[in-house]
Amino acid sequence: MNEIQTKIKTFLAKFFGNHDLQLDEDIFALGFVNSMFAMQLVLFVEQEFQIAIENDDLEFENFRSINSIANLVERKTALVMNR
Repeated sequence: MNEIQTKIKTFLAKFFGNHDLQLDEDIFALGFVNSMFAMQLVLFVEQEFQIAIENDDLEFENFRSINSIANLVERKTALVMNR
């Protein structure tokens, strides 16, 4: 697990109780996600990784699992570094 995945898993663990969330596990299918939590997750990602989540990024696939969130962060970070 890389540093980005670790930070995401640590954040999610606060909300998932005793469930040991796996890197590819679908957080929506687990039933823990509501609209308020989704907003908290987006805010966490923006603040923790210093990136802006645009409207085009707000798709379930980008936030479905630890790996999908980490991939989004890596893509957004690469965009910022390439400017």
